Amino acid sequence: MKAAFAMAAETLPFVFGEEELRRLHELLDIDTERTFGSIDALSDEEIDGLELLITGWGAPMIGERELARLASLRAVVHWGGGIGFIDPSATERGLAVSSARSANAVPVAEFTIAMIILAAKDAFWASQRYRTEQREIFREIELPHTGLYRRTIGLVGASTIGRLVIEQLRDRDVDVLVYDPYLMPDDAERLGVERMEDLEALARRSTILSLHAPAFARTDGMISRAVLAAMPDGATLVNTARGSLVDQDALVEELTNGRLRAILDVTDPEVLPVGHALYSLPNVFLTPHLAGSTGNELRRLGHAALAEVERFVSGRPFEHPFPLSQ
Repeated sequence: MKAAFAMAAETLPFVFGEEELRRLHELLDIDTERTFGSIDALSDEEIDGLELLITGWGAPMIGERELARLASLRAVVHWGGGIGFIDPSATERGLAVSSARSANAVPVAEFTIAMIILAAKDAFWASQRYRTEQREIFREIELPHTGLYRRTIGLVGASTIGRLVIEQLRDRDVDVLVYDPYLMPDDAERLGVERMEDLEALARRSTILSLHAPAFARTDGMISRAVLAAMPDGATLVNTARGSLVDQDALVEELTNGRLRAILDVTDPEVLPVGHALYSLPNVFLTPHLAGSTGNELRRLGHAALAEVERFVSGRPFEHPFPLSQ
């Protein structure tokens, strides 16, 4: 089966090691040393009979014009998450698409759980105080409300990542509230969470509010000034999703007056301009989009893609199909 890599060239060795490349070479007619950043870069000879594209970060746009050239294309195995680079019209010709979003959800959920636990322990803020004041911190007196036990954690979005977070919170003696218009009552019961129909009501009860909603026009700024104002004094906002979900100006105001805390792995925009308040506010823990797959975690995405290639070559359906209608 003829195949090609269509992704940013520099990502290839991080995602696919020698063993994975050797296996791909066994399964496919593919140049494992070459990647393409655009379909136009493929010659007519290279496109002729091309049935499979392995894509990732930096994948080229595959619109109607590109699809017309890719007449033999039957499937795309994407080791990234979203597949917005593929025109929905590909559905009409039965193009099969797989995404590694489930594999990429694992480190995001792990990072989120770590941040929730550390937020509950006041770890970031106690560390700053300890280093600044350089004295014994009397925990029971000065940090009387720390700890995860019996906390109320609010989650916005029962997405793939949100559900992994729910699973990891299940045995931690916490109460989990979830706001997601698409979460049905029986599904919430199976997950062991309390389903909330009002976002402000969720915020009002959450000492830690963690975001896991997708970035769409309808979710832009959903964590509004009113939602932030509803959060209890001293509550923490955790955002490992997208910066666009939050009214960032309103958040900065709440943080500047010291009422809330924030753990932000994403902002709007990324990267923030030099001198932005979020860089220096003492009640903000800011990281440069670390939650998703990085470093050796990228190899998990390569393993997931390889497994899907093996399934496709053997005639089996993808384990993680991604409907183009989403």
